Amino acid sequence: MDQKKVMRSHSSPWRGLAARRRWCQAAARPTTVLVIAVTVFAPLLLAVVLFGFRVTPSGANGTWVSAGVRVVLKAVSDQGTGRGPLATVPDPSDRLLGGLLSPDFDESSCLSRYSAALYRRPSLHAVSSYLVSALRRYESLHRRCGPGTPAYARAVELLRANASFATSSSSAAASGSSCSYAVWTPIEGLGNRILSITSTFLYALLTDRVLLLHSSGDDLHGLFCEPFPGSTWILPAADKDDFPIRGIEKLTDWWHHDSLGSVLRRGEDPGVAPWLYVHMRHDYTKDNRDQQFFCDDVQAKLGTVPWLVFRSDNYFVPGLFLMPRHEAELARMFPRRDVVFHHLGRYLFHPSNTVWSMVTRYHDSYFAKADERVGIQVRRFYWAPISTDDLFGQILNCTQREDILPGAAGGVPAAAKGGSTAGGQPGKQKAVLVVSLHGEYSEKLRDLYHEHGAAGGEAVSVYQPTHLGSQRSGEQQHNQKALAEMVLLSFSDAVVTSAVSTFGYVGQGLAGLRPWVLTSPVDKKAPADTPCRRAATIEPCFHAPLDYDCRAKAKGDAGRRVRHIRHCDDFPRGVQLVE
Repeated sequence: MDQKKVMRSHSSPWRGLAARRRWCQAAARPTTVLVIAVTVFAPLLLAVVLFGFRVTPSGANGTWVSAGVRVVLKAVSDQGTGRGPLATVPDPSDRLLGGLLSPDFDESSCLSRYSAALYRRPSLHAVSSYLVSALRRYESLHRRCGPGTPAYARAVELLRANASFATSSSSAAASGSSCSYAVWTPIEGLGNRILSITSTFLYALLTDRVLLLHSSGDDLHGLFCEPFPGSTWILPAADKDDFPIRGIEKLTDWWHHDSLGSVLRRGEDPGVAPWLYVHMRHDYTKDNRDQQFFCDDVQAKLGTVPWLVFRSDNYFVPGLFLMPRHEAELARMFPRRDVVFHHLGRYLFHPSNTVWSMVTRYHDSYFAKADERVGIQVRRFYWAPISTDDLFGQILNCTQREDILPGAAGGVPAAAKGGSTAGGQPGKQKAVLVVSLHGEYSEKLRDLYHEHGAAGGEAVSVYQPTHLGSQRSGEQQHNQKALAEMVLLSFSDAVVTSAVSTFGYVGQGLAGLRPWVLTSPVDKKAPADTPCRRAATIEPCFHAPLDYDCRAKAKGDAGRRVRHIRHCDDFPRGVQLVE
């Protein structure tokens, strides 16, 4: 695609999106929701009390709306007790997203921070007041202990003095340090990195640690704005060259001498170490010692370790929800368990001005005048082979069965059995964003509607920002384009994603939408009867969950221990948070 055409500037980032503004105008403010809830639902509540009426759970095929009603009812009941609402739905015009974002930033330093939400469908996922308070407390901690502060300089000097296990018997308490840190190190593609950063941040939030990002190259440079006011989350460049933990970029193996698992295998007390490596890559389940990171007794000891270095390609948030010591805190932060990444992702990841310029220029060129935006994210994996034609047929079968896209006009069957060839709204403009490393799928879809038109008189336009051919996670420009596409995907009104793709998880999570997930191929063919399934949750999948039961001290199934964690539909071995 002509990059000059793609990147030309436009004066207004929200030009022509009257439909989106109607969303904002129609959305209710929190107080309005409460008044309506009292008026409309009071008779229903009375019926529940008097007649024992039971509401059947929506289950896997239900929607988040039913659970949202429960949040409103809970808020109403809390108003009567004087405790205030458990959580409130942000006003669509609130640039701080219901208190999720801090107001203590210069808007020009990060144009996306307070503007990105205006491009998305208004989020109806309530933000708890306790999470807002926890984020403000964390920001204060980061400002006090982050790089450039006396507390940080003192913590680094103490680490330098005790960086060897052979000479160390110190801890955060014993050494007099009042700050402790969770250092994240990169691995795998951008989707994996965003999910693992989110996981490490939530752990830092729960354990009063300061999150720092370490990168040996410039692959993170120019991607994100700083999320915490008055400080940085990047490990300073000078510290990288002279950091007391030598070879931090080489911490990759579960058997590393300084890993938590190795310390436990040697029978040593991890609580006396000045620092530890937490191996959370996909192969950490080879030994149950590494998995004991999720055990309460080990966590109690880690509380005295000033520096923890994480390397993970996983979204290990569900593992944190399995820890009894954090159960009450997490329940207060997230009354709805299935919106963790939606809230934390929108809090942490704000595209830099360079990336935001890419996003807004492309959006204004191709999507601003659309009545509806459809995102289709396509990823092929070597372990799930399928031909280009078969995968394209699966995409058509899915999108037309689910009335996401119209069929082709003129009697041309655009999809397999069950596909729609009629319907649609005459004159409606539908813009389709295809995100893929390869350009064949958008070309085939564009040619289909260009040659035959869309049934029902709809106007369907198909666009693909890039088709880079291969993933190059260590390159700055590649990562900037990938992030721009993730953000564009999150602007969609409906999303179709590929099973197991972390790229898709990020897009759907930022959007706050349950996607239609393309079913993984079997024997190189897509299942004809179920080309896709509606996801049960917007939460990403933890692909490599622990199979160790801390209480039983034996193997156990992480998807069967608590009601709000179950096995993933798109990757049955994994687990994810559900409501």
